[in-house]
Amino acid sequence: MEQDYDKLCSEILHVDPKIRQVAIYDIWAEMIASKLQNGIEPYLPEKSSKDSANQAILRWQSRKDLKSWVGKAKYSMTEYEKIKRFTFYIDEDKLVLVTTEPDMDQTNLISKIQELS
Repeated sequence: MEQDYDKLCSEILHVDPKIRQVAIYDIWAEMIASKLQNGIEPYLPEKSSKDSANQAILRWQSRKDLKSWVGKAKYSMTEYEKIKRFTFYIDEDKLVLVTTEPDMDQTNLISKIQELS
């Protein structure tokens, strides 16, 4: 059954008001779905967002190479001055990028997103 990625973006976005954006990309860094929190403008221009997604996909591929030794990667997080960005892998070939405010407490966020995806 094909997953409704727009619905998944909306569900993740509603987990916490400090989530700025949710975007889902395929392995070619093509955006499949994206949702922004009301009133939020993205920091990155579209080309930079795509380049960033492409880099995240390359990093995720290298994590998959370690799977036989350390197990499957569940998520990754990078903290910047203005945002935190979480990366989750779903459906074996899709990447979910979740951008939050920098003061977001990720403890509950990670488990809630994993339940949804």
